[in-house]
Amino acid sequence: MCEHKSWRRVVSEVLDLFVIGGGINGCGIARDAAGRGYSVGLAEMNDFASGTSSGATKLIHGGLRYLEHYEFRLVREALMEREVLWAMAPHVIWPLRFVLPYQKGGVRPAWLIRLGLFLYDHLGGRKLLPATKTLDLKKDEAGKALKPIFGRAFEYSDGWVDDARMVVLNARDAANRGARIFNRAKVVSARRDGGIWNVALRHAETGETSSIQARMLVNAAGPWVDQVLNGVMGKNNAHNVRLVQGSHIIVRKKFNHPRAYFFQNPDNRIFFAIPYEGEFTLIGTTDRDYKEDPKDVRISAEEITYLCNAASEYFAEPVRPSDIVWSYSAVRPLFDDGASKAQEATRDYVLKIEGEGTDAPLLNVFGGKLTTYRRLAEHALEKIGEKIGLKGPAWTAGSRLPGADFPVDGYEAQVRQLRSRFPFLEKIHAERLVRCYGTDAGNIVGLAGVPADLGRHFGGSLYECEVRWLIEKEWARTAEDVLWRRTKQGLFLTPEQVADLEAYMIEKCGRLQ
Repeated sequence: MCEHKSWRRVVSEVLDLFVIGGGINGCGIARDAAGRGYSVGLAEMNDFASGTSSGATKLIHGGLRYLEHYEFRLVREALMEREVLWAMAPHVIWPLRFVLPYQKGGVRPAWLIRLGLFLYDHLGGRKLLPATKTLDLKKDEAGKALKPIFGRAFEYSDGWVDDARMVVLNARDAANRGARIFNRAKVVSARRDGGIWNVALRHAETGETSSIQARMLVNAAGPWVDQVLNGVMGKNNAHNVRLVQGSHIIVRKKFNHPRAYFFQNPDNRIFFAIPYEGEFTLIGTTDRDYKEDPKDVRISAEEITYLCNAASEYFAEPVRPSDIVWSYSAVRPLFDDGASKAQEATRDYVLKIEGEGTDAPLLNVFGGKLTTYRRLAEHALEKIGEKIGLKGPAWTAGSRLPGADFPVDGYEAQVRQLRSRFPFLEKIHAERLVRCYGTDAGNIVGLAGVPADLGRHFGGSLYECEVRWLIEKEWARTAEDVLWRRTKQGLFLTPEQVADLEAYMIEKCGRLQ
């Protein structure tokens, strides 16, 4: 995919649908539409999941705290989606138990937490995920890492997801079903010509431009959705989304069990501490309004202090800024419902159609969350069908993403099979390959019979054969694409190894402008 063959191949026909934005919503809509038989194009100005969709807390969850804001429809839909998505991608999604410590006189009384968890267990048709239970933290391993003032906890179920991989797998499947996918291609203008959209694209590397026509346009640009309306489409002062910054820190692991923690802060915010990449703990998120350009978002010193202080209220061993090995920050584009506080703004999604009579229609996508992306796409396709005609029924609920051809409880069996085929693979390497690629892991290792056959070793468990796969199959162009979105191996490489990988990527793919 480095050669941009899809870019050079002129799209001569008028497409049914063109999607702006390569985050989870844009890629999900493109995949669903292509699977129904629509001709589809999609452009992402940077890399897939380079914005909001790789900056999440990486959970497939119903949103327990949203019950406090009476968002029952959103919570129910999200709860129902947990097991649907788990079956769709059991390599990048897996169940996770959450420990919610509480104490007398805490932020929320025990009866309120019990009521919320009862609703949580019963709203969404849970089948495979285990129910809530109560823990004695004086006896349970989950209590060892916490301060002794926490004697009891609730334990409930949600799920973990590798968010950026979820996005690129949707893009891959959309392409496999015929969608034209343009990575690092910025939409610089979109104008109606009667019943047709004329869309102009500019490639980030070459500056090359191309024009594509489509019967309908989908604006799924996430934090940039209003910028697309104002700049690309020539509107004035469109204001539909409230930008809310969420930041996370990664520290060396704070506990040795596989469960996560759900913590409550005195300011009524909640945050999580989650096992991360085997050797680390992820702590987040923050919630604060953001007024700058989303591309410039960075964790602030204030947020670092907030997360460290909040976590230190729970963990027996304090969390200090010097403990942080990595951090990330992203902007959530929440539909602006006028909520007074960032953490109270709705996480629900809103779909709005523009275009009257014979004008080419536009669908704007506002808000949403990772867990409900598939249902958002289905609802988007309903609106698309109303405007340009229905093609094919809803189909994604029983589908599988690339590499997901195994049951939800089959991960360990996949690891054993991979090591049986390639006995020289270390267990931790095989586990990561299956987590990232599922049944495609064997195709990445290929015909290798000894470690040397994997090619250059870039550090961690990253070898040349995997990097080549990411270049050829998953649009990777830079070391950052490989290390922080397609994998999280950036946590394990030295600066010198990162520079070596970047040089390799430039040699294979060229340099971005």
